[in-house]
Amino acid sequence: MNDETFMREAIRLSAEAVKHGNEPFGAVLVKDGKIVFTNENQIYTMHDPGFHAEAGLIRRFCAETGITDLSNYALYSSCEPCFMCSGAMVWVKLGTLVYAASNNDLEEILGNEGCNCSKIVFDHSFHKPVVRTGVLRDESLKILKDYFRNHNKG
Repeated sequence: MNDETFMREAIRLSAEAVKHGNEPFGAVLVKDGKIVFTNENQIYTMHDPGFHAEAGLIRRFCAETGITDLSNYALYSSCEPCFMCSGAMVWVKLGTLVYAASNNDLEEILGNEGCNCSKIVFDHSFHKPVVRTGVLRDESLKILKDYFRNHNKG
């Protein structure tokens, strides 16, 4: 399997998040070419503004498995992780981050100026995951645009 296969699942989860009443973000954790855990944004259904797709995935995966070192894992995200989620990736020593749309893309949709959140966090941290960007970006952007055309962020 390749980056596009795993990213398709993250993007599918972002669409599922919307169907479940949440914002359109999905994340997939992969080890040795296999999906080991998935999560969608659940900020509204969990009544937890910090239950983003990535942070929620890390929290649940670590709690359920007892594994807290993710240096041999890759995390696929439908959109560039925020500062909070990027920080969580540093603390678990994530090996690789792959994302579709960037924070700049998202903020442009929202009418704001964005930044490269994950790069800022990783550049100033003790751990720096390998990062690949823009995988299936257009597919992710379509879901983000469709959702935020009718919803405010947060």
